[in-house]
Parts: sequence; C-alpha cells; structure tokens
Amino acid sequence: MIPQIAMAVTVGLLGWVYVSLKPPRPKICGSLGGPPVTSPRVKLSDGRHLAYRESGVSKEEAKYKIIVIHGFDDSKGMSMAVPKELIEELQIYFLSFDRAGYGESDPNPKRSVKSEAFDIQELADKLQIGSKFYVIGVSMGAYPIWSCLKYIPHRLSGASLVVPFVNYWWPCFPANVSREGFKRLQPQDQWTFRIAHYAPWLFNWWMTQKWFPTLSIMTGNMAIFCQQDLDTIKKLSETPSVGREKVRQQGEYESLFRDIMAGYGKWEFDPMDVTNPFPNNEGSVHIWQGYEDRIIPFQLNRYLSEKLPWIRYHEVPDVGHLLVFNSTLCEAIFRELLLG
Repeated sequence: MIPQIAMAVTVGLLGWVYVSLKPPRPKICGSLGGPPVTSPRVKLSDGRHLAYRESGVSKEEAKYKIIVIHGFDDSKGMSMAVPKELIEELQIYFLSFDRAGYGESDPNPKRSVKSEAFDIQELADKLQIGSKFYVIGVSMGAYPIWSCLKYIPHRLSGASLVVPFVNYWWPCFPANVSREGFKRLQPQDQWTFRIAHYAPWLFNWWMTQKWFPTLSIMTGNMAIFCQQDLDTIKKLSETPSVGREKVRQQGEYESLFRDIMAGYGKWEFDPMDVTNPFPNNEGSVHIWQGYEDRIIPFQLNRYLSEKLPWIRYHEVPDVGHLLVFNSTLCEAIFRELLLG
C-alpha cells in the first residue's frame, strides 16, 4: 500500500511541476475565443501581425518621423508629455506599436533582442515611412534600441534611450559596477532577473507561484519609486488610462514574461560591440537618466556613456524613472534628438 501511495504522490508532484513550468496557451487576437482586433495592423513576413498607432502630423507632411517603443507592461497607447506646440512646430509624425505579445500584436515564440529590431524595420517598410527614421525607447523599450543600433544602424536618423533598461550580465560591466547597481534593486527583483537570466525554463513557475514575492512593479511594491515618481503616479491616476485593459489580454507570459526573458537573457552582442552609427555627425544617440531612478540605477548608464563617448548622456538631478511625464523634460528630449 505504501509504495502505491508514494508512486501516486510522485506522479502528482511531477504533474504539478509540469503544469507549473509549462507556459499557458496564448489568447491570440482574432482567433477563436481570443480578443477582437480593433486596431490597424500590418502582416510581417513570418505571418505575425503588429498593431500600430499613428499620431502627430501626417507622414506625408512630416519633417521628422519617429518610431516610439513602449516599455514593460505598456502598449502603443503609451503617453508622453510631448507639447502639441512642439509637434506642430517641428512637424513630427509618431508611429507607435504593440511589441510582440502585447496589446493586439501577435506573440512571437522566437522573441529575442534581435527580433525586436527587425520587427521595427519591417513595420517601417510596411507603412512606407522612408528609408530612415528616428527611434525612441522608454525603459524596457530601450533594449530594442540597442538592437536597432547593432542590426539596422543604416536605417536610423537618430536614437534616444530614455531611462533605459540595463542587463546586469553584459560583459562590458566590471563586476563592481554591475554588483553595485544590482544591489540597489529590491531583493524580489534581483531574484526575478536572476531566474530570467540563468533559468528561463523556470520563469513561468516563478512568476505564478505564491510563496515568494516576484517583480516589484507587478506586486505593488512602491519602494521602487522615488518621491517625484510617486507624485507623478498620483497625478496620472486622476486621468483614466485608455486601453490599459488590452496590454496583457493575450496572456502575461506572451507579453510581460517573454519581455523580461528576452531583455535579461543572454545577448548575442554587448553594447561595446556597437559602433557609432553617425561617424560624420549626421545624427545622434542619447541616453536620458534620472539620478533618483530606483528602477534603473544611474551608475550603469553613466558607465556605458563614458565607455561609448559618441552617446550623449543626460543625467537629470531630482528626477526618477517617470521623467517622460514631465512636459519640460519631454520637450528637451525631442529637441535634442531632432535638433541637437
């Protein structure tokens, strides 16, 4: 009797482990039982669809065309405090899109740092915005910018990385620099990023288990925000956010989890492998970093900019991670990118 009970318990445990490790099936937009398609989309060469949004002046009238890349747990509807007067003055056309698995863009089972750049390139070609364009990525949306700088630099007119993501396992970081930055994170975030890097096969279980706290931003741990960020969050909460319910609608694994695993996984290149895409100063690359940012420690982006002097580094005092919601800073970001 005891061997049978032991066997049943073992089989039950193995079944539980299998179910915990296996990612759920995505709820693909437009599929049977899936969310409806309500946004314009383009079909990529591999059969996937990317949902997009155009804003600003029309692309036919635009002097500057900018592809905006949203961050973690966001979508093509992300808001930035860009003054309307600036858009009209400089005649800016914005093209934003749901990254793979987010919103209404199809998931990409082969999602990687590299695939992000080629999604951007193909989107630009499908919408015929020209042979060159500007890119701006915010927070987690900045790792696709690194990919663009590496794989499609010939398509860029300029690039801006705003409060940009960093991978603590990039070889370019001396051990003391990455260690110092990593220790500034909340312990639960340290564990989350370690698992994403070293054991991605375990990531679905980690993010769905209830025994240990996972990613701060998903568990409501407000310690990751400085006081100015908290003030910004309070102000933003007074205005309803349109489209938030669609961000994760195809599944958290396909949107959030794959995003983290791609960003914090093992890269095919190191930032030090990236060369200046504008050797004749025909464009520029910028990093904007808040000194009080508790999500992305300033020490790491400061170090990168020192080692890559062709990057124009802007470290803003008394500002945290949500600096794009400051209209004065947002205007400065775009003026530097387009006119600097």
